[in-house]
Amino acid sequence: MTDTNLKIRRVAGALGAEISGVDLSQDLSDETVAAIRAAFVEHQVIFFRDQQLTPAQQVRLGARFGPLNIHPYVSGMAGHPEVMEIIKEPQDRVNFGGGWHSDMSFLERPAIGSILYAVEIPGFGGDTLFASQAADYEALSPGLKATLEGLNAVHSANREYSAAGQSAQKRSSMSVVEAEGVAGEFIHPVVLTHPETGRKALYVNPAFTIRFEGWSTRESKPLLDFLFQHCRYEGFTCRFQWASGSVAFWDNRSVWHFALNDYPGQRRHMRRVTVDPWPQPAKAARLSEAAA
Repeated sequence: MTDTNLKIRRVAGALGAEISGVDLSQDLSDETVAAIRAAFVEHQVIFFRDQQLTPAQQVRLGARFGPLNIHPYVSGMAGHPEVMEIIKEPQDRVNFGGGWHSDMSFLERPAIGSILYAVEIPGFGGDTLFASQAADYEALSPGLKATLEGLNAVHSANREYSAAGQSAQKRSSMSVVEAEGVAGEFIHPVVLTHPETGRKALYVNPAFTIRFEGWSTRESKPLLDFLFQHCRYEGFTCRFQWASGSVAFWDNRSVWHFALNDYPGQRRHMRRVTVDPWPQPAKAARLSEAAA
């Protein structure tokens, strides 16, 4: 399979493209992986249709783009701890991933991407919205950009995965542990420069950003609320309607997403692998290379 078979169609102005001409269950060539990664970086979220992926094949696919994350609060599949099964049973009221957010910003080294595969979808509803945080940043005034570039933000899993958080609420088919008292706080720049494109994006997260570094929670709230509202403006978004076998691969460094909970009394079953950044070289190695 070579990248010459790939067909890429943009789906919205701000972000998003659908890719056809590739079977993701196969052992992809380096050339094809490079072409998919280039589309992922350019379009921020990419979609595939009519795929058939076993958990092992999804793990193999994800590992072509980086080491895979094992979620610290959600149990993975037996035999495949990297695979998170995201299931909403007909009797469940709250879905996992509802509300705007990006994945895993509560980690010291946040995930770069998430690959979500649709196993079973409801008869209606269950779409996912995506929002470009690069487009959000570019729409800000020069004065606010300058202010934000001097700020860092504090991210933590405590609020979302505490007993009162949405993600920690009991579900029939998912095992989620409560994080309160065990999750750390990590600091990330409010304006993130994408390491592969150099494009700047806002990096705040309604689920996990709790305040600005050096500011109190009360002082932080008005500006964070403004940014959270700004970042979901419809003109910066695209919407994906799932079908069984669909795949979405989004860039957590510059994209928010929102899993809609508009299919009461129906089952929705998805599988996700999350791609971490490659480990940074050890300091000792860098020093020895410099000495050489």
